[in-house]
Amino acid sequence: MSRVKGGNKRLHRRKKILKMAKGFYGARKNLFRTAIEAVDEALLNAYIGRKLRKRDFRQLWITRINAAARASGITYSRLIQGLKNASVGVNRKMMAELAVNNPQDFASLTEVAKNHLPSA
Repeated sequence: MSRVKGGNKRLHRRKKILKMAKGFYGARKNLFRTAIEAVDEALLNAYIGRKLRKRDFRQLWITRINAAARASGITYSRLIQGLKNASVGVNRKMMAELAVNNPQDFASLTEVAKNHLPSA
């Protein structure tokens, strides 16, 4: 009969879970059953958090763009409409970066948007 190596799988799993639970508070880092629950919840929250981070950043960019646009005398929605009419392909992340770091460049973007808005 051939020799089987590979070690104790249960011990490897336990070690992996407790390593992932390192830094947790109280028994959640020491007791295996409790650590399993804590790690499962932590992994779930990490997954959810990766989705929420995208929403949060987009919301932040829109807020920054709106504040800078209103300082230039135009609302956010009118700015986006004007840029879309002008076929300017600048995404919100870059516009927020311009609004914070290069206000004069952002002001030129708002002028382009104002020029391409329908007069009503």
